[in-house]
Amino acid sequence: MSPPGITIRRATVDDAPALAALAADTFVETFGHLYQPEDLATFLATEQTAVNYRRLIAQPEVAVWVAETGDGGLAGFLTAGPCKLPVPDREAGAGEIRQLYLRASVQGQGLGTRMLDSGLAWLREQGHAPLYIGVWSGNFGAQRLYGRHGFGKVGEYDFPVGKHLDREFILKERS
Repeated sequence: MSPPGITIRRATVDDAPALAALAADTFVETFGHLYQPEDLATFLATEQTAVNYRRLIAQPEVAVWVAETGDGGLAGFLTAGPCKLPVPDREAGAGEIRQLYLRASVQGQGLGTRMLDSGLAWLREQGHAPLYIGVWSGNFGAQRLYGRHGFGKVGEYDFPVGKHLDREFILKERS
């Protein structure tokens, strides 16, 4: 059961500023302790911007969902589209859940599952197959969630946050 009063909807370009702020907040809340301040600041300033999210939302091959609270604030988001992960011999039609972030205050209440289900259904409707997800090697909760949805580890890669490199797992939906 998801937290009461939260609605999942597709994002619009008008959501970009609030989405960028949410993306920065949830990234810092979840992973900020892992990085040197300069690495974190560089990542946030270059990746978590309204310009980047406006551009992403405007792409017809990408979908972005937000979890909106009853007062109009945002509690989470998910992005999905063609797979961009460094998968050897990646299939032409592969799709990817690119980001799934929730504020800590709403985690563990089913919202992540609802958002993931929306993203996976959309990817399938678009004809994407197989489906992939990238996840930080130390994010065991997310790995369990994705495992319950039929995803298993098929590879690894390094994800840069400033000069720091995170070890990421590549998960693929099992046939």
